[in-house]
Amino acid sequence: MKRFLYTFTLLLATISLSAQTVVNVIVDSDVHETLETAVIAAELDDDLSGDGPFTVFAPTDAAFEALPDGALDGLLADPTGALADVLLYHVHGGDLESTDLMEGALSTLLGEDVTVSFDGMMVMINDALVTIANLPATNGVVHVIDAVLLPPAPLPVTVVEIIVNSEDHETLETAVIAAELDDDLSGDGPFTVFAPTDAAFENLPEGALDDLLADPTGALADVLLYHVASGAVLSDALSDGQMIETLLGPDVEVSIDGDMVMINDAMVTIANLEADNGVVHVIDAVLLPPADNPATVVDIIVASEDHEILEAAVIAADLVDDLSGDGPFTVFAPTDDAFGNLPEGLLDDLLADPEGALANILLYHVAGVNALSGDLSDGQAVGTLQGEDVVISITGEMVMVNDANVTTANLVADNGVVHVIDAVLTPPTSVDEVDASDIVVYPNPAQNIVNIQGVNAGARYTVIDQAGRVVAQSTFTGANTIDVSDYEAGLYTLIISDNTTLTAKQFMVK
Repeated sequence: MKRFLYTFTLLLATISLSAQTVVNVIVDSDVHETLETAVIAAELDDDLSGDGPFTVFAPTDAAFEALPDGALDGLLADPTGALADVLLYHVHGGDLESTDLMEGALSTLLGEDVTVSFDGMMVMINDALVTIANLPATNGVVHVIDAVLLPPAPLPVTVVEIIVNSEDHETLETAVIAAELDDDLSGDGPFTVFAPTDAAFENLPEGALDDLLADPTGALADVLLYHVASGAVLSDALSDGQMIETLLGPDVEVSIDGDMVMINDAMVTIANLEADNGVVHVIDAVLLPPADNPATVVDIIVASEDHEILEAAVIAADLVDDLSGDGPFTVFAPTDDAFGNLPEGLLDDLLADPEGALANILLYHVAGVNALSGDLSDGQAVGTLQGEDVVISITGEMVMVNDANVTTANLVADNGVVHVIDAVLTPPTSVDEVDASDIVVYPNPAQNIVNIQGVNAGARYTVIDQAGRVVAQSTFTGANTIDVSDYEAGLYTLIISDNTTLTAKQFMVK
């Protein structure tokens, strides 16, 4: 009789053990009291007592205690929301013993995958170690783990939400709202946003941000759209030298040096903040779109504080419309100082003959091509609209046009380019053709005296050497000779003005 009772009791115990669900396994465990409380609070005990099958990765009480301060209380405060999500992230919809697990992604009832990995005999679920495996249940299996699995945070709905929720992007948030771009950037997208921090905006020149905010749907919107590209471009899709078209139109350039990624001159400090409608990369500087080219070379001259005389001369010579045409033009633009270095009275003489001598001089500063500095070469002869060539000479970084230095190059307009020079260019007169007009210079070459025939008494003259220096300046009194006995050997330019005409002749001194 005792043997029968013992056998019957053992049978009942076996039946009771085999009737345990995964919930019973948790409830009966001394190290899963917190998990038991959580399952009941989340109202998942009935669901996990169903047919299943279920594979439960069961964090211990110690695992819950290792959560950050307040995290568990926060979950328990939202039992059927956040807590239920975390618990469902610990449950797979299938019966997988440890030998059935394979490295890689494993689906959960939350919808997000966990990652299974092996290291020797160790089995890891995400970053949690399986400490006890294969606790059987009638509707599945329980594996004990030493950490709570936290599901990935849901993506923000939009790139705007990422900006709004960032403590480092308050200025950008203000700017996006002021520019009325928040609705646009909350659309389907996808968008890639290069997001300057508050510190980046603070590094703008003084008053620049205020100026932008004063024109929110104009200049500010343009700057912001220069930070946005169409498409969700994650950091691993970027390549060195890549050009990315922005919603403003102009491209930004990607440069990569080791782990450092630059967008133009801004460094990416945080990459790949993903949203449902795109991605945000945090950058440490504000990207400023390239300025629009001036419409014409004349606009460049007019806008320059250093070219007031050239502006007045172009207007007086009636060349504004011509140089505002389609072009292309290359203008070698003498500064006000360059005009100031002309011999005394010469500028007045030029302005007295605006469509003759002045226009002739000005056209000698213009070529009918679009020649950027990179297109110029040493010894190159560039034809001008006046008909004579100017000669380019290049020594190291120094570029000269005849005897004038290029001080600023490549001021680009839609119809050409302007190079600033430090001297006025004077059209040459060939020494082989000194008798081609009424004025004759002889002997040529000269040694002591140069005679000038065909000049009226009272005409002013200036002699300029090859370096552009004035070596003599006076008025013809009737003798019409110039003493060159003290001149160094070389080529000289004689400029003669008699109030109605301006003539340039060249002569050699032996």
